[in-house]
Amino acid sequence: MSETARQTATTLQDILQFDNCFARLPERFYSRVNPTPFDASHHLVSFNPDVARLLGVDPDSVAPDEWIDLISGCCLPNGCEPLAMLYAGHQFGHFVPQLGDGRAILLGEVRNPQGGKYDIQLKGSGLTPYSRSADGRAVLRSTIREYLCSEAMHGLDIPTTRALAIVGSDAEVYREQIETGAILARVAPSHVRFGSFEVFYHREQHDAVQQLADYVITEHYPDLAAHDTPYVALLEEVVQRTARLIAQWQAVGFTHGVLNTDNMSILGLTLDYGPFGFMEQYQPGYICNHSDFHGRYAFDQQPGIGLWNLNRLAQALIPLMSVDAAKAALEQYEPLFVDHYLELMHAKLGLKNNDDTTQQLITDLLSAMQANQVDYTRLFRALCDFDTHPQARNETIRNLFVEREAFDHWAQQYRQQLEREQSDDTSRREALRKVNPKYVLRNYMAQIAIDKAQQNDFSEVDRLLEVLRDPFAEHPDMDHYAGEPPGWANQIEVSCSS
Repeated sequence: MSETARQTATTLQDILQFDNCFARLPERFYSRVNPTPFDASHHLVSFNPDVARLLGVDPDSVAPDEWIDLISGCCLPNGCEPLAMLYAGHQFGHFVPQLGDGRAILLGEVRNPQGGKYDIQLKGSGLTPYSRSADGRAVLRSTIREYLCSEAMHGLDIPTTRALAIVGSDAEVYREQIETGAILARVAPSHVRFGSFEVFYHREQHDAVQQLADYVITEHYPDLAAHDTPYVALLEEVVQRTARLIAQWQAVGFTHGVLNTDNMSILGLTLDYGPFGFMEQYQPGYICNHSDFHGRYAFDQQPGIGLWNLNRLAQALIPLMSVDAAKAALEQYEPLFVDHYLELMHAKLGLKNNDDTTQQLITDLLSAMQANQVDYTRLFRALCDFDTHPQARNETIRNLFVEREAFDHWAQQYRQQLEREQSDDTSRREALRKVNPKYVLRNYMAQIAIDKAQQNDFSEVDRLLEVLRDPFAEHPDMDHYAGEPPGWANQIEVSCSS
């Protein structure tokens, strides 16, 4: 469709242009299945105009009912070819030979006017051949959490899937209790996972492993096609992206909660938001998932789990490369992770040098934060106002520590380092406010939005969406969400059903 024709189009049927390359693969990679619309009445919970624009749609040019019809599965756009993707995965370290999209259906891939291509996936849209004993549905609670967190991560400039909208319903869905059903429209360049390769490797269908690798290279890493060893280059690229992604998680205090290989993106995106958590009091061993009884996916375990999962991907790709080449690619992970993490942490402190002294400053600060149970996000945001004057006591930051002397000792070392680097307070403060968010999606914030939404008040979902789009700005009317969390916040438990 020409740009002129696109601009004059009046319906989603006319506007959305599908280019379904994944559906051109043989059907052993997926099962064709249509969404199942809700039997009960349904309604729009929240809509994200930024993602509509990403798809090439002017959000003001389409009536809300059309979005509802699309996301509920009531009206399928021309050219879409709905399917559920097949994959396997290691879940909590144990291999499960077949998983697949049990409650998600990929409508197709939309190409926008700039040539970008994005999957539109409906999560909670009904039964698929991979649902096993599940119902194929999602609940309002979990869709709100993913909707808000994926956009919060995007606001933090962390690679992630995006969220277009939520459609809620009066339909009853049973999880740990009866809840109302909902569908999340999720958007990403690709939903191919590590487990997408594992399933065929373990079935000894090595031709399928190669076919999927060729597809990923052609569609998402075209520069690798001319490489002497394109499959090795693919593994190296995924290793690099994964190392950088997890370094970003660690720098903002984010814990994913379920880092199974089927939740790892081949594009290095944050994928599948369930029992996630942004740390409040700094605890390296923070476990956000109530179902993670042994702490496999604790905050401080994420870097190692990232490498463990990459080893599973490398194993699946072994038919396409030598063992030595795979090992060499994996050996890039740790130094890349460490270098990127230290780069991010130096930026959070406004440090120009990267040497033993500055690395010790980072280590000492985190140790003091752990000992004093200091809130991670609030501390780094407060450091934006650090005053290097010799007589300055920096009381606002100091008062975050139970043992004030612990901060005083660290602050003296920090001040001396800033003086050695000839750091200017004004310019440093400005730079720090661009890398230390004032707001992150704390679980209690999501819970407030959920509680209101369950009473058919969706205003808090939209309010949080607005502030999390730009978490570095002040947003004075949302200041309470940058303060100390309420006492009841510690009582919230999230699990794999979240």
